[in-house]
Amino acid sequence: MSEITPDLVRHLANLARIDVNDQEVELFAEQISLIVDSMATVKAAVQGDVPATSHPIPMSNVFREDVVEPSLTQAEALSGSADSGDGRFRVHAILDGE
Repeated sequence: MSEITPDLVRHLANLARIDVNDQEVELFAEQISLIVDSMATVKAAVQGDVPATSHPIPMSNVFREDVVEPSLTQAEALSGSADSGDGRFRVHAILDGE
């Protein structure tokens, strides 16, 4: 069991500028002790030659190669547009400005 005392809880609460009453101090001491003991159990379970990982399985790049393929010409792309001009899509202005 960890050494989390009511005095330590009061000290921590004072550092955090949290007002706690005696009931809360006792409750927090129990809860913090449980957390510290649980972390010690986890730490003991992973000691040894087990490497630290961020994922349970190896990660690899899933992107395909960037290959140039035939696509629409500028005229073909603009052919379905409601409004176009100068080789571009023409849309309503949404921002005030130049």
